[in-house]
Amino acid sequence: MATKKSYYDVLGVKRDATDDEIKKAFRKLAAKYHPDAGGDEGKFKEISEAYTTLSDPQKRREYDQMLMFGGIPGADFGGSGGRGRYTYTTNVGGDWSDIFNNMRGGDGFGGFDFSSIFGGAAGARAANRPTKGSDLTMSVDVSAEEAFRGATRKATYRVPSTGEEQTLTIKIPAGAVDGGKLRYRGRGEYGTNGGDRGDLVITTHVAEHPVFKRDGADVRMDLPISVYEASLGATVEVPTPDGTEVRLKVPAGTQDGKTFRFRDLGAPSVKRKGSRGALYVTVRVKVPTLLTKKEREALEALRDADTRDYREEVMRYGTKR
Repeated sequence: MATKKSYYDVLGVKRDATDDEIKKAFRKLAAKYHPDAGGDEGKFKEISEAYTTLSDPQKRREYDQMLMFGGIPGADFGGSGGRGRYTYTTNVGGDWSDIFNNMRGGDGFGGFDFSSIFGGAAGARAANRPTKGSDLTMSVDVSAEEAFRGATRKATYRVPSTGEEQTLTIKIPAGAVDGGKLRYRGRGEYGTNGGDRGDLVITTHVAEHPVFKRDGADVRMDLPISVYEASLGATVEVPTPDGTEVRLKVPAGTQDGKTFRFRDLGAPSVKRKGSRGALYVTVRVKVPTLLTKKEREALEALRDADTRDYREEVMRYGTKR
């Protein structure tokens, strides 16, 4: 008389197999014996019942205890519930359409997701329901200037299920941001059983600009000015993202880090059509590092004549003697 196989034997794993090893073994056998793939339905029920028990920590502990005490509860361990056996309620042996639906949703057999093997179509075929195709994704590189003013791209992509190449014109909106999403409905994977096509989702990757930094529709930039312009005041030409220039009046005595705001001179807003962000200009005072003899003498004369105490606020917290 042949010895009855244990669930470990059914799955072809050792008694101390990890959860991942058990799942991997079941995945391989399920792909081979699944009835929907032309496999043996009886064998598929057997490996499914084995996985139902061994993938559940509590059921596995009880099963191992029975093996430890000499019992060999094989494929009927979760079945009739006779003397010396445990009874578990599973979907195995029930309505196959229910089983397929559970597998498609990842609820059947201890949470194992059959969609990783059968592409999520088993439940849809069994129930003969239309299923929408999955979304396809791609990315497009955009220069900073193109993102400011908008652009178009010709793109070709391949539909995985058919291998066919399809081409479309991508319209990059003015004000496009790095990481933004463009969705083209009905241009993704084909549906099954008459279901709609999925979408094509395109991610924009916007290159950094050497001067302008994006903050949504707002644009920020640093404007270098000389120490003389900061001290005496000046009018400076400032470039804007749309390629024009605007005049900034720098007041006398302007400090490093002072920020000026220009309304509606930033980037177009992709969220609010017809509106633009602001342009923020931050002054950066540049101190000369190389001085001529004449410049040094002039600055030394100014320093010696200056009686202001620039560190008064700091020194009041110094040590008092």
